[in-house]
Amino acid sequence: QWTGLSVTRVCLQQLSVSQRVFNIANELLHTEIAYVSKLHLLDQVFCAQLMEESRSRASFPPDVVQGIFSNICSIYCFHQQFLLPALQKRMEEWHVNPCLGDILQKLAPFLKMYGEYVKNFETAMELLTSWTQRSVPFRTIIQDIQREERCGSLSLQHHMLEPVQRIPRYELLLKDYLHRLPPHAPDYRDTQKSLELIATAAEHSNAAIKKMERMRKLLMVYELLGGEEDIVSPSNELVKEGHILKLSNKNGTSQDRYLILFNDRLLYCVPKLRLIGQKFGVRARIYVEGMEVSVAVPRTFLVSGKQRSLELQARYDRPMDRQVDRQVDRKVELGRRAPTPIREKEVTLCMTCQEPFNSITKRRHHCRACGHVVCGKCSEFRARLSYDNNRTNRVCVDCYATLLGVPPPPATLTNLTQRRRSILEKQASLAAENSVMCSCLYYQERGGGRGWQKAWFIIPEKEPLVLYIYGAPQDVKAQRSVPLIGWQVSLPESCDRRHAFKMTQSHMTLLFSAEAEELQTRWMDVLSRAAKGEEPVAHSPIADTRS
Repeated sequence: QWTGLSVTRVCLQQLSVSQRVFNIANELLHTEIAYVSKLHLLDQVFCAQLMEESRSRASFPPDVVQGIFSNICSIYCFHQQFLLPALQKRMEEWHVNPCLGDILQKLAPFLKMYGEYVKNFETAMELLTSWTQRSVPFRTIIQDIQREERCGSLSLQHHMLEPVQRIPRYELLLKDYLHRLPPHAPDYRDTQKSLELIATAAEHSNAAIKKMERMRKLLMVYELLGGEEDIVSPSNELVKEGHILKLSNKNGTSQDRYLILFNDRLLYCVPKLRLIGQKFGVRARIYVEGMEVSVAVPRTFLVSGKQRSLELQARYDRPMDRQVDRQVDRKVELGRRAPTPIREKEVTLCMTCQEPFNSITKRRHHCRACGHVVCGKCSEFRARLSYDNNRTNRVCVDCYATLLGVPPPPATLTNLTQRRRSILEKQASLAAENSVMCSCLYYQERGGGRGWQKAWFIIPEKEPLVLYIYGAPQDVKAQRSVPLIGWQVSLPESCDRRHAFKMTQSHMTLLFSAEAEELQTRWMDVLSRAAKGEEPVAHSPIADTRS
């Protein structure tokens, strides 16, 4: 009898574990359905209507729309055509195949595409704010869509935060799912690998996600103020907000008020009468420039501006902490032998700060220690090199720090060492050595307003379903990455260049032109396979066409 009871308990425990695992998988599916609807709103509604207006009436440049929405089209296509259908199918057959890890392990590498979207987010917010003020048609389209029921009374900026927050949510759900799985479960190892891939994808945008958290707080304050205060800008930073007591000048009684402190202004707000949800109205603005603060008695202080003074009383004391954590670690042996200099014409961006070169203000220079092509600002340092009889030579900022063992002088060091690594930072020459396909092509985006451009294209072996576009074969950073899954590859109906082909996805078309018919055929074959989610077969090296 005791043995039978033990067996019953074990069965109930296993049933409970299975049910919890199913519940997490089901939650992933339902949140994915809701997320795809948000992506549809961004790509097929906001982006599509703005792009239609820009191309049909030329009310504003198409580049503005592209700059705002970045690669949202690729993100939407991936989730709507691949990840969501895979999850739906698996949940339908869960009773015979209760696994998620295999699906996520296969599709998780595509989440790297989020890096480009997140990196561009700050620029997108600047463009959105600027063109909302400059263009009436632009502002009207956005406001009309925001009034629709499917927007849920939320702004475009708020909806654009959804992709930024999605990967961390995947990571949390998958951690919970893995925690519930027994170590001997068939799905355990695949789930572990999936979690590693998703965590890696999240790392590409961790620094930017912190910026997005700042933007999210601004949006929350913007909505708290009923959308009546222009505060959503990358240059704005929310320092502190909260309730405070205002002391009346007449009788000294206290009134409940709300203070919002930004890096440039202090907003003094009063509650609005509402049946649902708390809202505030701005009663006064005191700008930080020219503002004075003096403490009268404990917890009471006076804020004085050019046009208004306020006597306020805090409800309690609360210290504010600030921490800065910077770490630079670079150990390389340099200067003992002359480097092989990289040809100047093979680089279009400074290999340190990644700013584009020009013939007037951003000229090319060689670092005499490593041979990289850098701009004047990044090579204004001098160090003695052993291979040159210890004579002083021009070196880049990184080599200076390594050779001398000390950081550059603060007066000359800009924010270079604080720059976060971008997802597009893959040196073209290294990627080409381990690539499925690489060569020079001419390309243009249909309706983008620009003519044909020559660039260096690479599909890396480690990312065989992503196309990287470089300005030149030695650039350290790609200009753009294009996730290939879901694109349609075909010949154009008409084209002004020979050996042309095109890739089409939703409302976007990219045109390409190869220098030979054989090269055109090979590119179309590789791209077509990748667009279907098949790993392309590596081709033999392409003849050098860089000159």
